[in-house]
Order: sequence, then structure tokens, then C-alpha cells
Amino acid sequence: MKRFIGFVKKEFYHIFRDKRSIFILFGMPIAQIMLFGFAITNEINNVDIAVLDKSNDAETKLIINKINASKYFNIEKEIRNENQIESVFKKGKVKAILIFEPDFAKNLQVQKKANVQIISDATEPNTANTITNYTQSIIQQYQQERNNGIENPYQIQVQSQMYYNPELKSVFNFVPGVMTIILMLVSAMMTSISITREKELGTMEILLVSPLKPFLVIIGKVFPYIFLSIINAIIIIVLSIFIFNVPVEGSLALLGMESILFIITSLTLGVFISTISETQQTALMISLMGLMLPVILLSGFIFPIASMPLPLQYISNIIPAKWFILILKGIMLKGVGIAHLWKETGILILMALVFTGLSIKNYKIRLE
Repeated sequence: MKRFIGFVKKEFYHIFRDKRSIFILFGMPIAQIMLFGFAITNEINNVDIAVLDKSNDAETKLIINKINASKYFNIEKEIRNENQIESVFKKGKVKAILIFEPDFAKNLQVQKKANVQIISDATEPNTANTITNYTQSIIQQYQQERNNGIENPYQIQVQSQMYYNPELKSVFNFVPGVMTIILMLVSAMMTSISITREKELGTMEILLVSPLKPFLVIIGKVFPYIFLSIINAIIIIVLSIFIFNVPVEGSLALLGMESILFIITSLTLGVFISTISETQQTALMISLMGLMLPVILLSGFIFPIASMPLPLQYISNIIPAKWFILILKGIMLKGVGIAHLWKETGILILMALVFTGLSIKNYKIRLE
């Protein structure tokens, strides 16, 4: 019995001496609870919308102010005509546009009814549907307040229209997200064990005494996996087009180039994980647990980022998957070009350079 107690004590000592074990035991559950609690929500908050007020009278101003005063929406901008709708949506920030018909107040007074149109960006079907329902609810509440004590009540008719995905097919949102997750996790996992495998097999010494510079070693580790990941990307795109009927409104060439850029970014991230890990098991755990949850929860794939707490919105900016999902939806569903995607493209290029630089730096430390 004493031996057993001694063995148990020894195991406890081993666990508490290993900071990574402590982090996995206590840090991971806390992080998961915090992420799931704050990120998983079907509600919307602080969503940016635009307004096209053709009437510009007291009634429309009251409705606009009531919508803007709610916690659900921010009036991002006011547009002047219908020609601006497409360009506003393609920029990706505004999720819905509220259009008031001409002579809105006059129609309410004379005809006892007036029309409001809600146009939503349906590249995220659930979010578009929720935005439409929330807006209709606020307008109906205003209508009830306006009709209080009136014999002949006014009627505000709300018409909704969905852009880019009028049938609200969830697969149009599902395919870009799944493609991103697969490429991110597979690419990062494949390269995360590349250098750690050398350490475990005892062949690291060969690399250390080789005349190759650290930069060439890093490139050599990444290069073969690029082709394997490109094959994965081609298979996913072909399946999405011919099996799920997801449209590609934009350039296939641009889609291919952006996919390669994201693959390179993911691979360099995997190499960076490999340089800071001592074993393959540690590298796999970091690439799986450290990437899967943030990619799923903080990339905007399932849950709208605008509805998350502000700290999580800032954290989402360092998730490469967030920017690639925006690129995929822009090219496949909206048909936009590089003129609208230069920001997302530039961020992915910067991330790839940063991960490469960090990998080289850590590799140099190993050399010493």
C-alpha cells in the first residue's frame, strides 16, 4: 500500500512539474467555457446597417432613430440611391440596408399605409434572417406606439429581400467555412510535426550540421506540403460546385491564388508550432486544441463576430481563417475582385511573413 501511495505521489509530482500538463488540465477547460459562453449565440448585437431614405421626413427620422437606439444595430451610413447597394454590400461591413419609399409620412397620413424594404446580405443565411426579424420587430413596435389611441390605425408594410443567397441555403455558408477549417487544420498539423519528428528520430543533428541556412530548411519543410494542400483545395472546390451547387460568381483564378496564399499561411503557422514544440504529441495537441476552437468559434463561420464581446472581436483579427472566409464568400457568392479583397489578402501575406520569421528565429535558437 505504501508503494502504491508513493507511486501516486510521484505521478502528482510529475504532473505539477510539467507546466504544459497543468495548462491542459486547467487552462483548456476554462478557455473552452469562456469561448463557448461568449461566442456561441444566436443573437445579434451592434450589426452595421445602412439606410436609403427617399422620403427624409419626420416619420422616417423617428424610425431610423429608434432602430439606431437599439442594441442590435448601428446605422453605419446613409446611401443616396439604389446604385450604391451593390458596392456597399461588397465591402462586407454593412449587413443590411433599410429603404424608405418616397413620401413615406404623406402615405401614412393619406393612405394609412407606407412601405419599408429590408435588403440583407444573405451570405450568412442565419444572420440575415435574424437581422430581418429584428428590424421588422422594431418597426412593428413603432407602429403600435404610433397607432395608440388612433381610430384608423396606420400600417407600415415591410418587404424583405436577400442578396447573394435568396433561398437562404445554409450550404452557401457551410462550404466556405468547412473548406477553411479543413485547409487550416490539415496544413498546420502536417507541418507542425515536421521538425519535432526530426528531434524524436534523432536526425536533427543532420540538419544542424548541414550547410543549409535556417530559411532554406523552413522552406524545404513547407514546400512538399503545399502541393498536397492544393490538391485538397481543388477537391473541395470541385465538390462544392458540382455536388452542393455553390456558385463561383468571381474569378476562379483569383480563388485559386487566394487559396494557395491561405495554404502557405497555414503551413508557416504549422512550422512555427513545430519549432516551439519538443515532441510530436505536443505539436499535435497545440495544432488541434489551439487552432480548432478559435477557427470554429472566432472565424465568423458559425457565429457572427459583431455579436461577440469586444475583446473576442479583437482576438478574431489574429485568426487567419476569419480573413480567408471573407475572401471565399466575396469571390464565390458576391463575385468581387481583388479591389474589394486587398485588405484581407494583405493581412494573410503579413501573417505568412510573420510566422516564417518567427520560425526562422526559433530555429536559430535551436541551432545555438
